[in-house]
Amino acid sequence: MSPRPDSPLRTSLSTRAARKLAGTTKTPPQMQGVSPRWLLRVLPWVETTGGTFRVNRRLTHTLGDGRVEFVSTGTDVRVIPAELREIPLLRGMADPAVLEALAGRCVQREHAAGETLATAGAPVDELLLLAHGKAERLGEGRYGGPARQGVMAGGDHAGDSSLTSRAGTWPHTLRTLTRCTVLALPRAAFQEVAGRSAALRAHLDAHLSRPVPPQNKRGEADIALASGHVGEALLPGTFVDYDAGPREYELGVAQTILRVHTRVADVYSRPMDQVEEQLRLTAEGLRERQEHELVNNPEFGLLHNAALQQRLQSRHGPPTPDDLDELLARRRKTRCLLAHPRTIAAIGRELSRRGLYAPEAELEGVRVRTWRGVPLLPCDKIPVVDGTSAVLAMRTGQKDEGVVGLRQTGLPDEYRPGLNVRFMGIDEKAVVSYLVSAYFSVAVLVPDALGILEDVEV
Repeated sequence: MSPRPDSPLRTSLSTRAARKLAGTTKTPPQMQGVSPRWLLRVLPWVETTGGTFRVNRRLTHTLGDGRVEFVSTGTDVRVIPAELREIPLLRGMADPAVLEALAGRCVQREHAAGETLATAGAPVDELLLLAHGKAERLGEGRYGGPARQGVMAGGDHAGDSSLTSRAGTWPHTLRTLTRCTVLALPRAAFQEVAGRSAALRAHLDAHLSRPVPPQNKRGEADIALASGHVGEALLPGTFVDYDAGPREYELGVAQTILRVHTRVADVYSRPMDQVEEQLRLTAEGLRERQEHELVNNPEFGLLHNAALQQRLQSRHGPPTPDDLDELLARRRKTRCLLAHPRTIAAIGRELSRRGLYAPEAELEGVRVRTWRGVPLLPCDKIPVVDGTSAVLAMRTGQKDEGVVGLRQTGLPDEYRPGLNVRFMGIDEKAVVSYLVSAYFSVAVLVPDALGILEDVEV
């Protein structure tokens, strides 16, 4: 039989037939969910034996400048009664009935952008709780013009001096930057509750008569010193007081159970070890979860452990160079800035709008953007909620009293530092189980080691 005209006679083996006898060039299993994980790379890791890390500090006198939380039902916003204890005058108030009565007397108000909430020099006759939005504090500058003295955001309060018998005048003007929801507690309503509650009156008397120990600008117990004297002046005696209840950080854990069928492990492990590849991908997933917890965990995560004095609000919405400068000015030796990639893009747009350029520098072999010489690193674990996110600024290392990562190495069956793999056995279905665990935490040694620029629009 002669060959078909349209199918010339082959003189060698076809590639299609040859592939039946040949192997393929393969890659290890690829994983799309791997990020740069800059936070894990820039944190100095401290060996935490015993699973607990104690941060000893000088004694700090906390004045109760916390944030108040609210609940909303539709357009109705109410303050959580127990949250009123974040106001300095009510800190330690144990009677829930008093807090309920005060919360029930708060009046909700809605304000548009540009409205004045309080005027400098006017009598303070109400406590203002900012439930939503932003407002700026304006004072008189050195040369008579208005000067911005800070930005308030949701959870902040002002005018708590109106609750005392020594109510004065507003030290600054409060003006809304955005649409704001404000809860106001009139002075008359507070005095009405105080007149009916012996517990509240006793609490106020104890608070007003309590002496405030000498302290430095950071709130720490003061160290008595003398300088500039001559001769045999009487020198003050002093000591450095310690916090009697220092914070302790316990190692957190991220775990999973890896299951591999024995048939897969035995028969299909060439040229690549199936168990090893499964462990590698599982470890990558655990490291991603580890970085997420270091940022977002409510117990030790960075977003939840920044001091209130180190939380800043953006001036206008998007993160401007002015905001970044103020963030850097709050601490010494800022080692890095961390932000979501969308936030970094928003920073780039603001720089371009002003005709500025963020130079690049090399960090661990990678070109990254910088601001004032501080690396601006991407971290997709910082959440973006309703078009807003945050920028973290950190000083790192124990020597500089900064932020440190915590882990314990030398674990049984350790696979990577702080991560181990424990054999759990083979079940009746011939499936091998491995317990994969990562132990970690993060500690802020002093409050100004970590700062956050909050609610920036991306």
